[in-house]
Order: sequence, then C-alpha cells, then structure tokens
Amino acid sequence: MANDEEDPVGTLRGVRTSIKWTRYAPDVLPLFVAEMDHEVAPEIRQALVERVQQSDLGYLDGPGPLAPAFAQFARDRWDWDVDPARVYLATDVSVGIVETLRLALPDGGRVAITPPVYPPFFELVEEARCQVEEVPLTERWGVYRLDLDGLERAFAGGVRVFLLCNPHNPVGLVHDRADLEALATLAARYDVLVISDEIHAPLTHPGVQFTPFAAIAEPLGARSVCVTSASKGWNLAGVKCSVIVAGDARTAELLDTLWEEVACRTSILGLHANLAAFTLAVGWLEDVIDRIVANDRLLAKLLAEHLPGVVYARPRAGYLAWLDFRGLGLGDDPAVQLREHAFVALNSGLPFGTEGRGFARINLACSPDTLREAVLRIAAAYPSSAQEGVVWHVA
Repeated sequence: MANDEEDPVGTLRGVRTSIKWTRYAPDVLPLFVAEMDHEVAPEIRQALVERVQQSDLGYLDGPGPLAPAFAQFARDRWDWDVDPARVYLATDVSVGIVETLRLALPDGGRVAITPPVYPPFFELVEEARCQVEEVPLTERWGVYRLDLDGLERAFAGGVRVFLLCNPHNPVGLVHDRADLEALATLAARYDVLVISDEIHAPLTHPGVQFTPFAAIAEPLGARSVCVTSASKGWNLAGVKCSVIVAGDARTAELLDTLWEEVACRTSILGLHANLAAFTLAVGWLEDVIDRIVANDRLLAKLLAEHLPGVVYARPRAGYLAWLDFRGLGLGDDPAVQLREHAFVALNSGLPFGTEGRGFARINLACSPDTLREAVLRIAAAYPSSAQEGVVWHVA
C-alpha cells in the first residue's frame, strides 16, 4: 500500500469529489461518511484501468467470475463453503436488501431491525412497502448484544423477516456464535427469513472470530440471505457492485426469481473491482485493518487524556466508532454542536434510532494526525468537559 498516512485533509479535499469532501466547508474535518481516506489498492486500480483500456464497459447478466472468487474468499477467511450457483448480483447491498424483501414479502409485512443500526435499514424496509419492527440491541456497561427474547416475541407476533447487521454498524459488534445459533434456532422455529448484511465482515479485527450467519443457519433449518460487497473493506462504494448469497436451497429458489434488471444495473467496473479485491488485494486489506486497529487504540488514548466525559464502545470490526457524548451535555444531537463549534463533522446518532440520542459516529479510516486533530478541536471547543466524567472502554 502506498504511504498516505501523512496526506493532509486539504490535499484529499483538492482531488476527491465524493460527498465526504464536498458536503461541508473546507475548515471542517470530515469524519462522518463511511469512506476511507486511504488510497485504493493498486491491484484494484490496475483492474479498473485495464477494463477501461479494453472499452469493456457494457452490461452484465450475472456475477460470472465474481461468484467463485467470493466463494474462495469466504472459504479461506471464514471457513464458509459457498455454492457459487447460489451467488447473485446487485448494484449494492441496499439494493440486495430491497429486492430480497420484495420477493420474500410481496404483499408487505413486518421486518425486524435492531437499533441503533445503519440508518438506511429504516428506509429500505419502507421502500419495499413493509413495516419496521424495532427490537433494540441490549446494552449493559457499554456491551451490546442481540435481544433474543425480544426477537422471539417479534417472531411469534408475526414478523416474517429479520434484517441482521453482522458485524453491527454503528457499534462494531461481531455477534457471538452462540447468539447467532440461538437466532437461527428461533428463525427456523417461526419460519423467519434472516437477511444478513455482512459488508463489514472483511474488516474484522485480529483475534476476533466472525461467523457468517448462513454457515450456521442452514444446518439448523433456518432460511437466510447474505448481502455483502468489497465496497467497505476495500473502499469501493462508488463502483456499485454487490453479491446476494442464498443460504439454503429454498431461498435460492426464491432468488432465482429476481428481475433480470437487478444484475443488469450493476456496474461492470464494480464487478472487476470486487473480483480484484477478493482475489488479489487481500494483503492490502490486512494492512488497512492494522491501521484501523492502531487508530482505535489512539482514539481510546486521546479520549482518556482530553475528553474523559466521552464513552467509547470500541469496535471489534470495521472502522466506525460509536461515541456517547451525553456526559458533555451537547443535547440529543451532538454532531450538530461539534460541527458548528469544533468544526468536526461526525455522523449524527439520531438516524440510527432513538437509542442514538446523545451519540455520534466517527470514522477511524483516516491518518492518525486527522484523528488527533479532531479530538483536540473538540476538547478546545468544550474545555470544561475535558476535566469531567469518567470513560469506560470496552475491550
């Protein structure tokens, strides 16, 4: 990987045109949207250049070589045996979720989600003409878990689909295998389809075991779909390609009825970028995970030194960190105060659900200097807070 650790925010703002770099004024540090500051892997850049040089910019009708490539990555990384014939193509994970919901619940129905959770989950359920059923994560001393009792009540009460975030965004929770087995048992008992968004799984931190839900669901008789992509792990959100994986034969029959346009709307450049990611750029992924973990440790240290009133639920996967600002007295939406007074842009906690009041999400996929500057700006804007409160860190 090229050394971009010292690349200042100003330089990136001058060459990148995504919303991360254009939404706010130049004096605001952008640490909100889930994009990395790091350079894209050279193997992926080369793959994209080659496709353009060959004028290979046409339509797709299926995953082609991406299906066996993802299957091999899943086998090597998670010991998950994926049948390439059960791999389908979609524009992105959000499209994969909506199209699966449309097939599973053609007449609408109730879909369970577990806030605080990725904000589009609320919108995607509504886009599919379904109704959201909230079953919040449980939280004790900063440790989050699935509320299995609450999920059973929801399933027994008529919820037909559960939208699982695995690993969970925004808290960086890698669900315990035992919890996933219990979930699969419940899903089988009540015949609930589990759609598992596993887009952050490649970014699982060292020493943490990620469990693909489908790998344990089928043996327990549960139906499942995995939606995922290289977009988060390799910083490829804009190239628009994802896979939908049927976890069992019954669900594969359902996905066989996907409209042809679902694959056709996917970018051929995205397919080749994903292909290069899963087959050629695993070394780049390992390097970027090391950077993320180093920034996680740095953020914990900076908060303890400069903002002890901020509670940090440390992630076990991904580069998104969930911060509790309630001890600073910044109101329900601290992101607004931080942007206006500290010139630091974080994600507001409110769109993640009512459980996000007083919280904000910060992006760790940046240079250490950027992270350090963000904390120092906040501490300078709220100096009294630097002397108050007690922080707990979740290992």
